[in-house]
Amino acid sequence: MSRVIFGPVNSRRFGLSLGIDLSPSSKSCNFDCLYCELSTSDLTDTITEPPSVDEVVESVKEALKNEPNIDVITVTANGEPTLYPHLKELVQKLSQIKGDKKLLILSNASTIFDESVQEALMGIDIVKLSLDCATKKCFKKLDRPLKGIELSDIIDGIKRFRERFKGELVIEVLAVKGVNDTFEEMREINLVLNEIEPHRVDLGTIDRPPAYAVEGVSEERLRELAEAFSGVALSIVTKKPPRSKIDLSKERFLETIKLRPQSQMDVDMLYSVSTKALLEELVGKGEVIAEDRAGVKFYISKERKERRR
Repeated sequence: MSRVIFGPVNSRRFGLSLGIDLSPSSKSCNFDCLYCELSTSDLTDTITEPPSVDEVVESVKEALKNEPNIDVITVTANGEPTLYPHLKELVQKLSQIKGDKKLLILSNASTIFDESVQEALMGIDIVKLSLDCATKKCFKKLDRPLKGIELSDIIDGIKRFRERFKGELVIEVLAVKGVNDTFEEMREINLVLNEIEPHRVDLGTIDRPPAYAVEGVSEERLRELAEAFSGVALSIVTKKPPRSKIDLSKERFLETIKLRPQSQMDVDMLYSVSTKALLEELVGKGEVIAEDRAGVKFYISKERKERRR
């Protein structure tokens, strides 16, 4: 059994995933996030005893023989994967063997302002970056970065990366009770996201036991916080449907979808049978466009789609 391969696991957001751990020996991270499921450790900007590129590539080759039906090969780490010292070479070699699979990386965005990191990520199909706060106070309290890492540099780096990246950019926002679960903070994040224009935004909360004594928000609160977002393709990462389905007129539905595109999960969980039938009718008439965003189907208003061209 390879020490760098795990899974496959079924991801609600990216499909069947084969994982690569670039820090198998110990946790290596430059953040000490309150919600992290890993045990606490000293902050670092290097990976201890990183596996060689050849070890990773050979392990992936072997795993693909046994798991030919995966959707994505996920580059992650017991910490932060962009700290891996041979990332560009690894991405290039994985691209040569991935076949019809997509390469995905899960990063806390801490190094995205680094030109060499941006260059390495150009060969990735889907880049998922975290952005839990848009204010410095929240960032320091929640993500607790290594000294010298500034939120302003991260946000500027994401913007510059978005301009040159040809793949799909997904931003993840994780709500933590009593820390960033306010409309004010979420509105600030939304303002930044509208400047970045990612392909998709995932809004979720804690779903695994964290290392620190913090809690996730309720399903109801998560949906309330989602109302702070507009102008972005927002996917609410949730496990259970609301108590009742929403029934909308054509005018209200078009207004809703113009402000915030709806994911297939939103449609399945939130809307009544009649509203779903209305959506099918609108898609048939071309008033609403169905579009894939990093593996998640979104419904976007024709007016919004034409405005973004």
